[in-house]
Amino acid sequence: MNWLPVLLLYVAVWLAIFVQTQFPTLTEWLGLAPSLVPALIVHAALTHSSLVTLGLAVVAGLGLDSLSPMKLGIHYLPLLALGMAIQARQHLILRDQTYARIFLGLAAGTFVPLATLLLLTITDRPVLSGWVTGWQLVFSGLFNAMACPVCFAIFDWLERVLGDPRPVESSFRPDRQIKRGRN
Repeated sequence: MNWLPVLLLYVAVWLAIFVQTQFPTLTEWLGLAPSLVPALIVHAALTHSSLVTLGLAVVAGLGLDSLSPMKLGIHYLPLLALGMAIQARQHLILRDQTYARIFLGLAAGTFVPLATLLLLTITDRPVLSGWVTGWQLVFSGLFNAMACPVCFAIFDWLERVLGDPRPVESSFRPDRQIKRGRN
């Protein structure tokens, strides 16, 4: 396995966290910080091993927790749950279909903020929620629905360019027997 695409995935998560937390003008204008992290977790869960998905969810969650005023662990639990749920059903998901990527991005973009809000209500901190929360969930879901196929396209291209070359398949079928002679 070539580790360069995995390293680039970690760099992409780091850049997504940086962009999400360092541009307050966009956050003030939209009312929320758009996050690419759920789309990247979906990509990692469908294309990489469970160890890579686990590490990416923990690194992304702790990165978001370290740059937010919330308690440690609030962000990584929903990301971890998302990654492991997709990883468990990886063999059933149509990874190569665009509509499946859009649906997974929509579900991930809605699930992660909703699970984070649920975890915040369990803690002792007061949580402000209202009709704006619905707007934030819809926007986050639609943003990740659009971003998920783009993430797949970019990382599939990087895998083709930087990854190991695919083996050349022979036209010979191993389940056929070749009989030589007159009969």
